[in-house]
Amino acid sequence: MSVVGIVLAAGAGSRMGGPKANLDFRGTPLITRAVRTAFAGGCDRVCAVVGAEIERATAHAEAAGAFVVVNEAWAEGMGGSLRAGLDAVEAAEPEASAALVLLVDQPYITANAVAAVLSAGRGRDDGGVLAAAVYETGRGHPVLIGRAHWEALRPTLSGDIGARAYLQAHQDELILVPCDAVADPRDLDRPEDLAAPG
Repeated sequence: MSVVGIVLAAGAGSRMGGPKANLDFRGTPLITRAVRTAFAGGCDRVCAVVGAEIERATAHAEAAGAFVVVNEAWAEGMGGSLRAGLDAVEAAEPEASAALVLLVDQPYITANAVAAVLSAGRGRDDGGVLAAAVYETGRGHPVLIGRAHWEALRPTLSGDIGARAYLQAHQDELILVPCDAVADPRDLDRPEDLAAPG
């Protein structure tokens, strides 16, 4: 199974005070950390979707080995960024059988969580896999979406909904991968979140 990671990193981070992609977290920009996590977990290539502060975010992502796509409509929310990422992966990686989605503001998602979700989809080279990490707090990221789902998924992506509604509609096919032991789904929304232990 050939998998391309998609790091959603286009937002302005209004509650944080600036774009999270470029935020320094323990010595590393968040976008760099997310790209490295995707590669370390087993993704063959990584696409970073940027929007706010394009030049800095692009430089960080490319230095970490990702290819970059710009979501010009980033202010409309995560759904458009995921759609832009899927479009870019489809064009750049015609052999990719799945995309693994990560959010840039979840630095406690580990390579082990990525590997666990990818492992759940191994053997599904037909592009039909759907898998997601699950935590005590509910379903979260990483999310693995087989290529066979991309066309039907795109029209459902709007605002900040992302793939949530599509996954809910296909829950009978969705493989849930317990990840509490290897990752933490907390996100960074406000400056005080940076000081939280973990």
